[in-house]
Amino acid sequence: MPNSKVLPLVESEASEGVAPCCPPLTERPFTAQEAETAARMFKALGDPVRLRLFSAVASHEGGEACVCDISDVGVSQPTVSHHLKKLKDAGLLTSERRGTWVYYRVESSVLAAMGRLLALTPVKAA
Repeated sequence: MPNSKVLPLVESEASEGVAPCCPPLTERPFTAQEAETAARMFKALGDPVRLRLFSAVASHEGGEACVCDISDVGVSQPTVSHHLKKLKDAGLLTSERRGTWVYYRVESSVLAAMGRLLALTPVKAA
């Protein structure tokens, strides 16, 4: 798998900003590449600590959270960093270093793409 190209959950398009990588599950069967991308996201969210961290960032005031604000999930700081890296690698979080702290953000386009992927009926992008 190291040599396989995996799409991010959302892709940039010059004319429309951001588009989902994959169609809704109910629209048609996934291609192999789409399945890889969706599986990477679900795998990242399949760990309870990662899901808690993702939720903490997504629900934090202002839509972003300093690692110092979300690290109380019952594991050590190095383990929190490992899980945050996995979420970033899956395309679910972005980060920005400010001084000694790193701030994490869940882009609204990622949440929208996840919603479209899980929609019962195809949802037209706004």
